[in-house]
Amino acid sequence: MAEGTVTLPVVSQSRAPAGQVEVPAAVVAGPLREHLLHAAVQSQLAARRTGTASTKTKGFVSGGGKKPWRQKGTGRARAGSIRSPLWAGGGTIFGPQPRDYAYRLPKTARRAALRAALASRHAAGTLLVVDDLSLPEPKTKQMVECLRGLGLEGASVLMVLAQADAAIQRAARNLPHVKVLVAEGLNVYDVLGHTHLVLTRAALEAVAGRLGGSA
Repeated sequence: MAEGTVTLPVVSQSRAPAGQVEVPAAVVAGPLREHLLHAAVQSQLAARRTGTASTKTKGFVSGGGKKPWRQKGTGRARAGSIRSPLWAGGGTIFGPQPRDYAYRLPKTARRAALRAALASRHAAGTLLVVDDLSLPEPKTKQMVECLRGLGLEGASVLMVLAQADAAIQRAARNLPHVKVLVAEGLNVYDVLGHTHLVLTRAALEAVAGRLGGSA
């Protein structure tokens, strides 16, 4: 694990220099650990599955209560029900049943995976720290202007705030390649799913406080 701290430049909403911020090197400059990134994404995708697929075994298919013919003496194979899986219209063998596909990785693995995702964006030069983000109105055109000021108009952007901001969230919801999250909801899938990662200074400090410990 990387030791010490990393100093990141902070810019204003118009991308003018606005200072610097120090974070533990482990948060943005650690090893990539691709196997953990894969495991974290698979875990998130599994949790999103509805698990509602359902098939009927022969016990649930209507009909078939009477034995089709007697056991012996007909010259035909034995048959106990017309709803046998071997018959057309019969039940399904080992078909899917409603289930919960979700599973959780250990906490240390989840944190290490998120650190690796942040490190990948930092290494690619697409991690941007903004002093603060605010909009005068919760309108899409205001968000477009904000992104233009940051030099990210038309780009795939994940914006991370320290606290929920209704104006920013409403202004971004009609932009298909822009997503807004609160720091506590930051996750591997969304970080890797967007080319650019924009965090407010407060959001980065919150994330660093969450991930700065050893794991």
